Amino acid sequence: MFEDLGVADPVLRDTFSASKAWLRALELTARIEREPQRTLPVVIDELATQFGEAPALLSDRGTLSFAALVARMNAVARWALAHNLSGETVGLLMPNQPDYLAIWLGITRVGGSVALLNTNLRGAALAHCIGIANSRHIIVSASLREGLDAALAGAKIEAQVWVHDADLDCELKSFATTPLPAEEHAGPRLSDRALCIYTSGTTGLPKAANISHRRIMTWSYWFAGILNTSATDRMMNCLPMYHSVGGIVAIGSVLVSGGSVVVQEKFSAQRFWDDVVRWDCTLFQYIGELCRYLLKAPESSSEHAHRLRLACGNGLRADVWRPFQERFRIPHIIEFYAATEGTFSLINVEGEPGAIGRVPPFLAHRFPSAIVKFDVARGEPLRNELGFCIRCAPGEAGEAIGQIAAKDAAGARFEGYTSTAESEAKVLRNVFAEGDAWFRTGDLMRKDARGFYYFVDRIGDTFRWKGENVSTFEVAEAIAACPGVVEATAYGVLVPGAEGRAGMAALVIDAGFDFAVLHAHLRARLPAYARPLFLRICKTIETTETFKQKRAELAREGFDPGATSDALYFETGDAYVRLDSSLFTRIATGQMRL
Repeated sequence: MFEDLGVADPVLRDTFSASKAWLRALELTARIEREPQRTLPVVIDELATQFGEAPALLSDRGTLSFAALVARMNAVARWALAHNLSGETVGLLMPNQPDYLAIWLGITRVGGSVALLNTNLRGAALAHCIGIANSRHIIVSASLREGLDAALAGAKIEAQVWVHDADLDCELKSFATTPLPAEEHAGPRLSDRALCIYTSGTTGLPKAANISHRRIMTWSYWFAGILNTSATDRMMNCLPMYHSVGGIVAIGSVLVSGGSVVVQEKFSAQRFWDDVVRWDCTLFQYIGELCRYLLKAPESSSEHAHRLRLACGNGLRADVWRPFQERFRIPHIIEFYAATEGTFSLINVEGEPGAIGRVPPFLAHRFPSAIVKFDVARGEPLRNELGFCIRCAPGEAGEAIGQIAAKDAAGARFEGYTSTAESEAKVLRNVFAEGDAWFRTGDLMRKDARGFYYFVDRIGDTFRWKGENVSTFEVAEAIAACPGVVEATAYGVLVPGAEGRAGMAALVIDAGFDFAVLHAHLRARLPAYARPLFLRICKTIETTETFKQKRAELAREGFDPGATSDALYFETGDAYVRLDSSLFTRIATGQMRL
């Protein structure tokens, strides 16, 4: 086909194909601003008329056709109206399942917003997330009710709680499933908040990002264009639905085209290819660590029996990219970079291994982005003698930033967090001109001469492990609350062959410290991905003259027993064991899977 058009060179073919993808995305998103009350719930309603009994969401918990999804959404919407939830924020604490989407679609259809709570959180961290979103109403699965009750009681938060598998289901049976006429409720506008999605950012505890209906629509149609989805597509989605990728991008991009999504409760490397074949998937959404797990797994008889046409996601490192694509015969990989609350995204449509994406020249005016020189010691961008930031040269690492559009502009908006102070902290002002404002990604990147961006590292205290952002502040705070711990600091350390950074903590302890107590304490306070894999028992933790803990040297020495005389320990899953040179070698050479 390309040869017939005079495009024979492979590089030119890739560019030609990429341009078509960008143009599809532009065409599909162009309509959004013209219809300010056409939100995703309205679109799903339209799709039900067109696709009826065709499957929309499939899972081992059951399947919802487009018609059934709309019926459930309408019942939830009327239930929300009956409880005066318009204008309220409802917390949603449920594992992946089709009803998860139906619930937040229904609540947002009538002007409520939904805070998507991380199902791994417990205790003070869960209470914090409920509090910052001001969620006075919470829907919870029966399996998570006990943990929710403990978090609410511990923080003395009063909230109306509905158990999804019990009282909510009973109540929904009494509400009509027919379409909602305008006189019953006109529905929200694109500018209204639909969701709160949590992100830990670069410092501190999680922040609740405001997600408008406009952002949901833009993500859904933009990726529908990039992926070229159609009614014949079926997406494998085993990512958490409380995240923007697993909960909106992977689902919305396929549903708006009439395709269907397989909703898995969690990822399993052992069953993955069997499930892809069983559900006859054509697409799947990944995070980098997921691909690494699959590459390390034993061969499966199903891994070549699929009919996937592409994989889309973020975090796929260059050393995994080609082996993954070749072993599993994935025709095309689309890598992208986007922050939940960010003002721009990068998409690697061309399939350039290791690159997180680029902004094509003809879209640079719509998504202005830059990489600026960063002062690591001061933790902020460098400025010249005039007080303006300095753009990095090609190949030079710096902080990636995206320009914030005016509120009435159709371009990249920054919708911020529920906290005004947290929102302001992400804005960099007077960057290249007086009065301009740019969104700080908190990520160090570099850009090559062709315009491709490459991820370098996270800025600040947060690091990524198992595809999740881990706040060192939260981890250190949890450790410090354990009996016998005098002082603690947490940081991420590199592990050969592993994605991201593994958690490690340095502790000063007293005579009452017990490893078993700490292990149980952290299991109760932190999700699995946030619990430190390595411990270092120190006599003291050095601080700067302003009493900030010096962690750079600790992170550099890592978990190598040869780099320190301090006692080191490793979490096996059941307990902490002494980390000697033999165990270190097994971990460092990849003989032990983390």
